[in-house]
Amino acid sequence: MCHCETVKALNSIFQQWDTQVAALWNISGEPCSGAAVNGTDFKDANNNPAITCDCSYGGGTICHITQLRVYAMDKRGVIPEEIVALKYLTFMKIDQNYFTGPLPAFVGNLSALQTLSIAHNSFSGTIPKELGNLKQLKLLSFGSNNFSGTLPPELGNLVNLEGLFINSCGLGGEIPLTFANLQNLQTLGASDSPFTGRIPDFIGNWTKLTSLRFEGNSFEGPIPSTFSNLTVLTSLRISDIYNVSSSFDFIKNLTSLTDLVLRNALIIGSIPSDIGEYKSLQSLDLSFNNLTGEIPSVLFSISSLKVLLDSALNVTKFKHGKGLKYCSFFPFRKRRCILGDLSYNQLSGIFPSWVIASSNLQLNLVANNFIFDRSNISVFPGLNCLQRNFPCNRNSPLYANFSIKCGGQEMPAEGTAYEAEKESSFGPAWYYVTDTEKWAVSNVGRFAERNIQSYVEITLAQVIATSTPELYQTSRMSPGSLRYYGLGLDNGLYNVTLFFAETGFDYRSSQTWKSLGRRVFDIYIQGHRELKDFDISKEAGGVERAILKNFTANVSENYLEIHLFWAGKGTCCIPVQGYYGPLISAIHVVSDFVSNVPGIPPSNRGMKSRLGLIVGIAVPVGVVSVILIFAFIYLKQKSHQYYDEELLGIGLQPNTFSYAELRSATDDFNPSNKLGEGGFGPVFKVKYIIVYFGLAKLYDDTKTHISTQVAGTIGYLAPEYAMRGHLTEKADVFGFGVVALEILSGRPNSDNSLDTEKIYLLEWFLFALLVMNHQAWTLHENNQILRLVDPTLSEFDENEAAGAIAVSLLCTQASPNMRPPMSRVVAMLAGDIEVGIATSKPSYLTDWDFKDITSSFLSEEDRKHHGDNTDQSQLGDPLPSPINVTETILGGIIGDGR
Repeated sequence: MCHCETVKALNSIFQQWDTQVAALWNISGEPCSGAAVNGTDFKDANNNPAITCDCSYGGGTICHITQLRVYAMDKRGVIPEEIVALKYLTFMKIDQNYFTGPLPAFVGNLSALQTLSIAHNSFSGTIPKELGNLKQLKLLSFGSNNFSGTLPPELGNLVNLEGLFINSCGLGGEIPLTFANLQNLQTLGASDSPFTGRIPDFIGNWTKLTSLRFEGNSFEGPIPSTFSNLTVLTSLRISDIYNVSSSFDFIKNLTSLTDLVLRNALIIGSIPSDIGEYKSLQSLDLSFNNLTGEIPSVLFSISSLKVLLDSALNVTKFKHGKGLKYCSFFPFRKRRCILGDLSYNQLSGIFPSWVIASSNLQLNLVANNFIFDRSNISVFPGLNCLQRNFPCNRNSPLYANFSIKCGGQEMPAEGTAYEAEKESSFGPAWYYVTDTEKWAVSNVGRFAERNIQSYVEITLAQVIATSTPELYQTSRMSPGSLRYYGLGLDNGLYNVTLFFAETGFDYRSSQTWKSLGRRVFDIYIQGHRELKDFDISKEAGGVERAILKNFTANVSENYLEIHLFWAGKGTCCIPVQGYYGPLISAIHVVSDFVSNVPGIPPSNRGMKSRLGLIVGIAVPVGVVSVILIFAFIYLKQKSHQYYDEELLGIGLQPNTFSYAELRSATDDFNPSNKLGEGGFGPVFKVKYIIVYFGLAKLYDDTKTHISTQVAGTIGYLAPEYAMRGHLTEKADVFGFGVVALEILSGRPNSDNSLDTEKIYLLEWFLFALLVMNHQAWTLHENNQILRLVDPTLSEFDENEAAGAIAVSLLCTQASPNMRPPMSRVVAMLAGDIEVGIATSKPSYLTDWDFKDITSSFLSEEDRKHHGDNTDQSQLGDPLPSPINVTETILGGIIGDGR
């Protein structure tokens, strides 16, 4: 018979949880009967809630409840104090409900507990230190809750602990040193919790450890070398390590591994050559690291290996593996399989013959440097478009917009045709390029511990907060890294709209355990992280609610990259095991400028055009509006005609930005975005670009010049501005030429290390500039211009260097009229037009008498480095300098300025 106080406590607990005792074990009101004592499987789905009783007390006359299970019933409430009456309880599992409130300290009085599992609930507050009193505890699980604070050091008293599961628990801070006592620990899951500091070295002393998971934390490297002591470890998953890198030394001796994930963990060096000794290895993910060297051929001969995800390697060779076969994801297939992701590397050359011969091989080789010809271009269709620099339609763009229905059929919505992205072969190492080479998609990753690898989320729900709910009925999902590319785009600024809706979790208001899911990932545009830890439902204000995220992207090389990246954060197992990662419903990208490329539909040529048309046909008054609009545009274009002609040689068209836009883009002119400072003030980095947006000062373009007070960085000022205060549009061209000469020669035009009386004298700066240009011209006139190049450069393209110097000499002409416009400068440097030849020495050099300083400009070491056999007598007659600067001082200026 069950003790009356125990029965009373059990009934009270179930009443507060709105839970009915099961008839299987509550026969005639006696809890310790039936299934509770007859050996019925405690985990039977029909036996829920469940208890187990031990009736060996009092000579078999008294029963005590030893196990309690209320699992996945979406029950609500708190842990009541009546629970302490169940003092014989050894097992308590109340996972996957919606229990709230704190984990009360009185739970520490249940001293007989060996298993305490309260995961997937909504508990909050701190973890009570009293849990350290549960000395018999072997398993502790409180992941997927809303706790706060840090791990109490008292948990280090749980010396019998074998399993600790604290994934997504909300705790942070460093792992206490007292945890070194947990040497019986076999499993530790601590992903998606903001633990900080270094991964403790003492974990290497947990020699019984078989599974360790640190993903999506805030740990700093390196990974402890003591991990090599964990010889019985079978599963190791570490990702998203910060700051300090690690080599592969720590996996030495871990030959029992079946599952190795070192993703985005700052791993350097090469893959160990003895990797073939890891005979049990089934899954390997080394993506997003900085590995170098060769891929060991023995890697491909491991008979048990199922998945190879080896992204972001800097491998020098791609060696062939015998017996490589097509990889199937279905568990009933018994064939050996390897999926290869080798994207975003520096692989080059032609594919190995074994790759070409294996037509069923599934590899992701995006963003490498492979060479394509007739023999291999059909093996991986479209892959030629996705090599580095994305060559398809490069420099001859066809498109200025694209729209994708992610994971679904082609669909029109609000006048836009969203193209289908419904490939059924979508997998862990996969890419797809449209037949028109307009856009592409690439995926990396495999859902951990999930039998069915599904990459599409389908819902029948009517997503709200949108006029096009049909766009959200299918969405593309990725367990790791999902990239979309726009190809052959006209260069310029683009508006990027990403369509999201969380359709995988329940409403939070439903207060079910499935409403506790969190999807967290990062969003990158053109390689720049725009959003960190983006949570769809949090941003949208709930699930099944649409949210659009808008970005501005600069396309400068005819392609656009949209990257959704899972950094190990968010829940992993709601509503099913292995459910996490980016989710996106649709993408719409359109140019923010008027483009004339043939692939752009007329309806997408800008909001102003559409607005004018609507107004023009809406009411008769609109006719007047249209006339005024066209008149305004005509006058504006006429006033800017000169600038348009000047900039024809540049792919990007000029754009103006308001002060508010610049303030927002620089984070309120945050010093962290500051690149430098000149005479007119600071220069800021703005997202994808540098604010340089033209002239040192703005002036009326109807005037040839203006006279103004000189301001700017001395040494870079054009002569007409520095000497007479005359500012022309070619002032910046001169400054550019000076900077180019500095870069090429490795020498500044001025030196702040000089004495104060020298730093602030205009003559010293001017003379330094004159010296630099005189030296360049002397060498130029004697066909020895390459001697100007920085002698510390061990190798360089002589033709490019000579061309750049020639451009610099053109830019530093004394007369503004003789300097090329910046459009021609850019075109000459890019090789689009022939570099002009400066035939006359600038007047500011001919007007001054110079003592030739060619021999002193280059040191003896420099001349030796360049193989100097020059006859110095041929470089010009030395003339005295009128400003009475000795050669010794001049040598100091040049030598100290390097």
